[in-house]
Amino acid sequence: MAATRRISYLISRSLACSSASSPLLSIGKTSGLHRSTSRYTTAALFEEEPVTPPVEIKYTKLLINGDFVDAVSGKRFATLDPRTGEVIAEVAEGEAEDINRAVSAARKAFDEGPWPKMTAYERSKIMLRFAELVEKHTDELAALETWDNGKPFEQAAKAELPMFVRVFRYYAGWADKIHGLTVPSDGNYHTQVLHEPIGVAGQIIPWNFPLVMFAWKVGPALACGNTIVLKTAEHTPLTALYVGKLLHDAGLPPGVLNIVSGFGPTAGATLASHMDVDKLAFTGSTVTGKVVLELAAKSNLKPVTLELGGKSPFIVCEDAHIDKAVELAHYATFFNQGQCCCAGSRTFVHEKVYDEFVEKAKARAIRRTVGDPFKKVEQGPQIDSKHFEKVMWYIESGIKSKAKLECGGNRVGLRGYFIQPTVFSDVKDNMLIAQEEIFGPVQSILKFRDLDDVIRRANSTKYGLAAGIFTQDIDTANTLSRALRAGTVWVNCFDVFDAAIPFGGYKMSGIGREKGIYSLHNYLQVKAVVAPLKNPAWL
Repeated sequence: MAATRRISYLISRSLACSSASSPLLSIGKTSGLHRSTSRYTTAALFEEEPVTPPVEIKYTKLLINGDFVDAVSGKRFATLDPRTGEVIAEVAEGEAEDINRAVSAARKAFDEGPWPKMTAYERSKIMLRFAELVEKHTDELAALETWDNGKPFEQAAKAELPMFVRVFRYYAGWADKIHGLTVPSDGNYHTQVLHEPIGVAGQIIPWNFPLVMFAWKVGPALACGNTIVLKTAEHTPLTALYVGKLLHDAGLPPGVLNIVSGFGPTAGATLASHMDVDKLAFTGSTVTGKVVLELAAKSNLKPVTLELGGKSPFIVCEDAHIDKAVELAHYATFFNQGQCCCAGSRTFVHEKVYDEFVEKAKARAIRRTVGDPFKKVEQGPQIDSKHFEKVMWYIESGIKSKAKLECGGNRVGLRGYFIQPTVFSDVKDNMLIAQEEIFGPVQSILKFRDLDDVIRRANSTKYGLAAGIFTQDIDTANTLSRALRAGTVWVNCFDVFDAAIPFGGYKMSGIGREKGIYSLHNYLQVKAVVAPLKNPAWL
């Protein structure tokens, strides 16, 4: 029973790439949440009424077999506005029986339905029609994403929705280009290698990029001819249900995509351990990823793709243009309220330019505007109260470990989950703020001597999701990019997420890759078909 409760809790906390750590058991007990000394003066402090989101809540039920239905239990749960902590809507709470219904629908759609038997060209046309519909509903979807998640509206509308559309068009283009091989073999045999859809794919997406993660997972799975059961994050169920409806409006047959909102102990664990799910894809914390992998292995040994946590280094070399490096390092850390699995939150700066960099990084953080994400601000709230307290705990940990708090460190406003952009200098490798994934607006700046020093220290982590390099020297860039053990290395840029660029991690940052041609491999089976040839003219 204890093990079951542990698994249930971990699955329920399938927070996007946010690491769990034993010191967090004391969350809420630190005085750091209420320090009176403010080191932050120019960001948008506000107490006015929040902006009314310009969107209607249309879909709050489970999407199973092409229809919106209530949970079998009739239960519903609240999804909250991170700006205020108030209820946005009550959403159907899917549990084990609902997952079973969704898997049955997906299995029937795969075994008996038209989707896998449809020509790849017809599948691609449905995906392209869907992309057009999403473009037409960009404003509503961006508003819904901002309301449910707290990210700035302009980020959702001008960056994430275009990326969503681009990913679906990319995989629509792949649908009729997936093919096998004819290979020579010793003897009189005709040998084909077929690439077949894997079957029913279970997918669990996180709360930090709900729409983007939907596209990264659903796009390649559909292109390959699979059917899907997707579990949304309990924090952010609304946009997945909306785009699910648009996919059916575009002509997707019933049962091909099923969406269940709910919690880990019921919906998440049931999906991960279901005997009739052929493949599982999960984005979330490393701790939860281990549990998902265990559940998949103990059931039917289904293959699992994992995109997990990170503690990415951002390396500023001595030849760097400091003002540009400061701005890029700021973006690498604070983008999406710091709630990004590949955030470059370990900022390594060469000792010759360290002091100048710290002063300018502090000034940039102080200028960062925080407020209602429906206004023209750079930063909105953290996702919920528990995560807010976790980030504040890490800030207090940094202070107690004698890192120098350059700015920030407090909340913004009296309601909602807003945190000041926070910068620490004099950070040492053994401090928790340099080791663990904070998943919040906290930049830790460390000093390094030379390339050997920074390579060793940058790689001295259990993670390996991403890294950033800022230098004007091509030899330095080449040396670092090959030495860093990370799935993505950005040179003089950061967070470049083209649909064709594979994304995934080394070490405990995950298994497999998403996006690009590599994601197709996750959703295909390889079959060899060998038949004898009688009197062949050639071999």
